[in-house]
Amino acid sequence: MSLRIVVALLWLIIVRVTVADDLDRQLELQLAKSGDNKGAMEQALAKVPATQKAGMQFLVAWLPTQDLQQLTAERLLENVALATEVRSLAPWQQQIPDNIFHNFVLPHACMDEPRDPWRADFYHRFWPWVKDCKTTTEAAQVLNRRVFAELKVKYSTGRRRANQSPAESIEQGLASCSGLSVILVDACRSVGVPARIAGIPKWANKDGNHTWVEIWDQGWHFTGAAEYDPQGLDHAWFTSDAALADPESKLSSIYAVRYEPSGINFPLPWNPSDDSIHAVNVTERYVNKRVDLPEGFARVLFSARNESGKRVALQVQLSEGTNASSPVNVPKNSLGKTRDETRDTNDFLEAVLKKGQTYQIEATDTEGTKIAWEFQTTAEVQQMIEWKWKSSAAALIDKQ
Repeated sequence: MSLRIVVALLWLIIVRVTVADDLDRQLELQLAKSGDNKGAMEQALAKVPATQKAGMQFLVAWLPTQDLQQLTAERLLENVALATEVRSLAPWQQQIPDNIFHNFVLPHACMDEPRDPWRADFYHRFWPWVKDCKTTTEAAQVLNRRVFAELKVKYSTGRRRANQSPAESIEQGLASCSGLSVILVDACRSVGVPARIAGIPKWANKDGNHTWVEIWDQGWHFTGAAEYDPQGLDHAWFTSDAALADPESKLSSIYAVRYEPSGINFPLPWNPSDDSIHAVNVTERYVNKRVDLPEGFARVLFSARNESGKRVALQVQLSEGTNASSPVNVPKNSLGKTRDETRDTNDFLEAVLKKGQTYQIEATDTEGTKIAWEFQTTAEVQQMIEWKWKSSAAALIDKQ
């Protein structure tokens, strides 16, 4: 055996011993922080089968303090056992490196939501749907298309709070974008698909924040929770918004949650002082998808609300030029529908239009009632056109 090989083997041994020593020290620190629950943590570490030991050590080594002091040994043992078992069953198991499994399949929670024992229930519900899928992408698409109807949960600003657990969202039938994302991440993890929460604390180009999901398939890909897109991953209403994120701004950067420490925390809009959720900054990956607008064009957003201030879905058509009093005789281009209360509050019908141009707009509800008027785009690169349904400012057209 050559000297070079001997040196390399000795170096590998030293590295492994150092890593093991570091892990042992971290576990000692965690046990010291676990307080009266130390016995439960020690029991979990002692009773775990040898094939699951690495996973249990990783989980306990980076448990948030409240979990160290509250979770039972039984909960931890079940979580690790189920995650390990499904890893051996999933057709894509060979594609998942250990560090990806440990950070994005094994964890028992996504952020700071209440700790539900969701894994067994979700596995039994959803594994039959994906057991024949060949890739994590295929499985994630199936889950995003079917899970929310199965659980009878939909988006609503009427949910009790943003960071709901799956059980809380299921009980209400309502969830925020964060609550929906928690459900999809947990559903993915329950069947061995690596998934994580991603989000932006404040959009760079408009008010509001947003949370979505990233899926691992030989790299990270995004999707909106409860917003299945038949085109596949990396297609969402927020793609162009995310591309405008600002990597120099802490508030307008995009982050993705990671279980083990990273030196960066995931900002929680509902609890800004909490810095316990670890994250990585993934802004550049989204900014690289930016498509600049053509010279002289603007991004125009459309929204309609009823008299009580609720968003309503209206079919919208546009045409260039004036004479809004008789728009039915002017060629029109169908733009799509404005978003109602079932869609995220930051999701708008949008179009790329010429700056300084007059347009005719015609909106129609499900009963056939129409209103029409005209507006002029400004020199701003992004503009909002918002109106009240059946507004006196628009010309009311008879039902057809």
